[in-house]
Amino acid sequence: MDKGKVYIIGAGPGDIGLFTLKGKKCVEEADCIVYDRLIPDEILDFAKKNAELIYLGKENTEGGLIQDEINNTLVQKALEGKTVARVKGGDPFVFGRGGEEILSLIEHGISFEIIPGITSSISVPAYAGIPVTHRGVARSFHVFTGHTMENGEWHDFEPIAKLEGTLVFLMGVKNLPKIVGGLLKNGKSMDTPVAIIEKGATENQRVTTGTFNNIIDVAEARGVKSPAVIVIGDTVKFREQFRWFDKQDESKKKVLVTRDSIQAREFSEKIRKAGAEASELPLLKIEGCLETFNPEILEEYQVLLFNSPNGVRFFMEKIKDMRSLGNLKIGVVGSKTKEALESFRIYPDFVPEKYMVSELAKESVKHTGPGDKVLVVTSDISPCEEEEWKEAYGREYHKLVAYRTGKIKYTKEQIQKAIKGINYITFLSSSTVESFWESMEGDLSGTENIKFVSIGPVTTETMKKFGMRIDLEALVYDAHGVAEVIGGDL
Repeated sequence: MDKGKVYIIGAGPGDIGLFTLKGKKCVEEADCIVYDRLIPDEILDFAKKNAELIYLGKENTEGGLIQDEINNTLVQKALEGKTVARVKGGDPFVFGRGGEEILSLIEHGISFEIIPGITSSISVPAYAGIPVTHRGVARSFHVFTGHTMENGEWHDFEPIAKLEGTLVFLMGVKNLPKIVGGLLKNGKSMDTPVAIIEKGATENQRVTTGTFNNIIDVAEARGVKSPAVIVIGDTVKFREQFRWFDKQDESKKKVLVTRDSIQAREFSEKIRKAGAEASELPLLKIEGCLETFNPEILEEYQVLLFNSPNGVRFFMEKIKDMRSLGNLKIGVVGSKTKEALESFRIYPDFVPEKYMVSELAKESVKHTGPGDKVLVVTSDISPCEEEEWKEAYGREYHKLVAYRTGKIKYTKEQIQKAIKGINYITFLSSSTVESFWESMEGDLSGTENIKFVSIGPVTTETMKKFGMRIDLEALVYDAHGVAEVIGGDL
């Protein structure tokens, strides 16, 4: 068997927008993706459907055993003939131990390529409004690991303290007292400015500033934790003047996205484009259930109906030959379901103006004759009034459950924590309403100043059943409509 190839890829600091185009292309083409805890979750969305995903993250990046496991995994998968994407936070050669992984590949004669990433040593300070160099203030910057070596040895702070540029320490939160103490002992002033940037370039970024005089106490009081970047020097003084990333978030309204995790990211992006900040708390989980489905039954039907993108995706997974759909007229509810179908190069014959499955059933009459059979591809909980439609339209309607929707139950305390600071809560199905209500134990106290947003009439009726307010309802009954109605209310 021919050996595969390994791409050592830097994922950047946390903002998916900083992931390189070349890195994205490699992930899209990889057979196997080995990744750590510091990469943006969205990167895995680029993986092809059958790619093998292997998580090998580590809290303590000094650990040798986990690194051996990573090295061995890369070698093993490449020897299996796979194209491997090794994706790691930041840049592979800036304390990323990429060199060690490459040495293992070389030892086994495996070809590799290095895809640099934007290092957190410059990007995270930039997202905090801190330049690592500035004319007349800092003509250089110096990057250090915040960890001691495996043998316990530490930096020689005597030459470091004499450097006039900005000092950047990565992964050094637990050793903050050693860093401050070492620099003070060797001549740095107590008034030296310091910034600690937690979870930089992400929506959870938090910046703590001070001087050598108080930074240890301030960091302890604020509960500063890794991952964090420590910046030391006079450029920290530009923080308030140059800050932009976290400042813009302060003025933004916050929206809680309750969709299942598969669709949440796409919807969150719509919310951000509408001008708000999105926070995700999936209230549903979706699983396909067409294991025993036989496409040959499609010969009995004249019309195929889809009421959701999920139905399209799970159904099309079972279709091996698109010609088996050639005798069918196809109807879909909503623009997103239409897009999902068209991604398979199939174009619907009809799309009702109203985004409701009952309208889909009604519209199917125009494409059938009396007694014809209509197959409705939907979820286990979606309404499908087969007998009612049969009586009204003189056709046979059969429900095919393509996926199951399960509610995710949280404790009341978890929900209350998630909605703290939230301005809007979105409900894109009756199931999300029920999950929210059950997790809150029917107690809506604390939501008085939060606006509830419904996707449409069916979800609105469920909310009314529980006595919940309907502050906003989408004019177009899909995720885009929800984002639009929120954007119009900002």
